[in-house]
Amino acid sequence: MTVVEFDPTATPDLLSAAQSLDDGTVELRRAIHAEPELGLELPETQAKILDGLTGLGLDITLGESTTSVVAELDSGRPGPTVLLRGDMDALPMTEDFVSPFQSKHENRMHACGHDAHVSMLVSAARLLADHTSEFEGKIRFMFQPGEEGYHGARYMIDEGVCDGVDRAFAIHVLSNLPNGKVFTKGGPLMASADKFQITVHGAGGHASMPHDTIDPIPAAAAMVGGFSTLVSREVPAARAGVVTVAHIEAGTTNNVIPPHAFMEGTIRTLDERTRSKIHSGVTRVAEGTAAAHGCTCSCTIDQGYPVTVNDAEEAAASVGVARTLFGDDGVTEMPEAVMGAEDWSYVLNRVPGSMAFLGVAPDDIPLADAAPNHSNLMRISESKLHHGVALYAAMALAR
Repeated sequence: MTVVEFDPTATPDLLSAAQSLDDGTVELRRAIHAEPELGLELPETQAKILDGLTGLGLDITLGESTTSVVAELDSGRPGPTVLLRGDMDALPMTEDFVSPFQSKHENRMHACGHDAHVSMLVSAARLLADHTSEFEGKIRFMFQPGEEGYHGARYMIDEGVCDGVDRAFAIHVLSNLPNGKVFTKGGPLMASADKFQITVHGAGGHASMPHDTIDPIPAAAAMVGGFSTLVSREVPAARAGVVTVAHIEAGTTNNVIPPHAFMEGTIRTLDERTRSKIHSGVTRVAEGTAAAHGCTCSCTIDQGYPVTVNDAEEAAASVGVARTLFGDDGVTEMPEAVMGAEDWSYVLNRVPGSMAFLGVAPDDIPLADAAPNHSNLMRISESKLHHGVALYAAMALAR
């Protein structure tokens, strides 16, 4: 068994070195935050990354299918290749928290902290470029577009980002966890994320004479309750499963029974067995409920990101490294996974690795009042971003 360890005597100034880069880390984060981009094509963000990496002696490769950036730092000595990732894209939502670097674009906002991920990773590259004598092998920096539902990691894998990689590590900031503190665990860390869409087909007519119609709305309503029963009665209590109907649409006015009703939602699980069971159950409940109401239905399930599973040894290494850097109070081993999803899962399906959460809750309000990720009021503290920079660097230097 390979044990990953970090020797603090090799780089005793790592945390202070990371802190010395604070001005550049914050400046880049704010520049990216003010000009967010969506999806797989992020040319302005890519340009800012390339500018930040200038002069570091990195071997840089630009993506062909996306605006990704892969930068490699070679020690010149044989050894392992360690992959570090920072995702780049924003969310299609309007930012309502006013600041000097508030998003300049309506319906675009860095509400998930990817701006912080990029800036921390660029600073980690700057730090590590000054420590090439302290590691063997290569460090590969993965700047990835399209995490927010666009499968950006999969595009980069197809272009070779995981080729020859021995270990991989990523950080995700969370805006409602204590500032500067690290959270992680071995095994399932984040859920799979799949989308279902169901259209119930009936026969429309006058709302005063429902007996002359086949009303799809009661069938759709019954499906919602059926999905709750599906999870509570068919998924073991020790296994996590979520089926949420998030959007229902039917009809056009008050006195017409519509011919169709539409719904869509998400399925989240923490293992492939439960995932498969819920998929078949959603289809069965939808079709059976529709038939019981005299309707028919079409049901599609689009598979999204797999479960994000941390390698046990790599997760333990990140806990040990964080304790070395920040003390025992600076890291918490999580008791359970979260039901959000991540396309870092594609990388962890290929190579041993892990992800850790970094708390970035604002310093000026109570923790309970901090807006979560994906909120229109989400904001972060920048005072401990150097914790992320140091953690990235230490995980690369760990042997």
